[in-house]
Amino acid sequence: MRLYMPTKVFCGRGSVMENKGELKRLGTKAMIVTGKHSSRVNGSLQDVENALQYNGQNYVIFDDIEENPSVETVAKAAQNAVEEQVDFFVAIGGGSPMDAAKAISLLTKNPEAIADAEKRLYENTPMEAYPVAAVPTTSGTGSEVTQYAILTLHSKHTKKSIAHKLFAEVAFIDYGYLKTSSHANMVSTCVDALAHLIESYLNTNSNAYNRMYSAEGLRIWGSRKGALASGAEQLSDEDYETFMHASMVAGMAIAHTGTSLPHGLSYPVTYEMGIPHGKAVGFFLPGFLRNYENQKEVEEVLSLLGFSDLKEFEDYLRGLIGELQITEELWDSDMKAILENPAKLKNYPFSMNEEILRRYL
Repeated sequence: MRLYMPTKVFCGRGSVMENKGELKRLGTKAMIVTGKHSSRVNGSLQDVENALQYNGQNYVIFDDIEENPSVETVAKAAQNAVEEQVDFFVAIGGGSPMDAAKAISLLTKNPEAIADAEKRLYENTPMEAYPVAAVPTTSGTGSEVTQYAILTLHSKHTKKSIAHKLFAEVAFIDYGYLKTSSHANMVSTCVDALAHLIESYLNTNSNAYNRMYSAEGLRIWGSRKGALASGAEQLSDEDYETFMHASMVAGMAIAHTGTSLPHGLSYPVTYEMGIPHGKAVGFFLPGFLRNYENQKEVEEVLSLLGFSDLKEFEDYLRGLIGELQITEELWDSDMKAILENPAKLKNYPFSMNEEILRRYL
């Protein structure tokens, strides 16, 4: 059995400034990788700028990271980083900036790869990378503690994890950054974390060690599920802190197991229909549990979350995210892409065919 979690994690309000020395050791000039809006509103960008300025470290800001960032965007950022002589990265935001920063760091360290970014990021030829620090501002992806970087491939009309595995050197977990999030975004990101926990527990790669992460994460997530369903005005500081903690633990879980079928099925739905990632994944969770061959383990998952049975879980999730309205053509192509790709099936511990998969919706 394998257990490995190399990212140094600091949790708590004000953790960026309190541990600013961790940024000092990463390099001399940073690129802050973020989006246009949320990091400015929630204060995370200002905290990072304050820390870098206190340390006397130069930095540039790349704030063109879109939701579900593309290979083209990370190549553009890497070219900018090379020109600015950047030697480390600080990712601020949800999974999009954090995943993007990992890919940007690889391309910046290997500038000859920028012109052929898609090929180089998705082939297994080893590449070194510059250090990355992560400041998550959503309670969903757990990318701050995983080795994955998922980018949009316009050439294939989907999202896919790059071939290279890169952990952040350090992560700063401050639940205060969640407090300006819309409730719709909280729901989507929290459901993404829920999917990580379920898919890691029910996984080919699960074992007694890494299930400590997924089991504890399920307990944590389930302890505040009622507050999430009640609406934004009902969320307390303790709720925000709990869901941020659950997201991080969920990241640690999938760092060891990877995700499974609900994530694989979600990517075309997000790309073609524009449905937020967490919500798209959530649509496939009831079918995943309902058709999972080992129902004893499904009962364990439901019990850890605090649900009495699968119907109660389905009703709860439907109340949060609604139901998926998907065309037959897209659903058929989605299933076909899964069934024809062994890499998409390897984390599912049982046999899979179209008859079973069709029952997911």
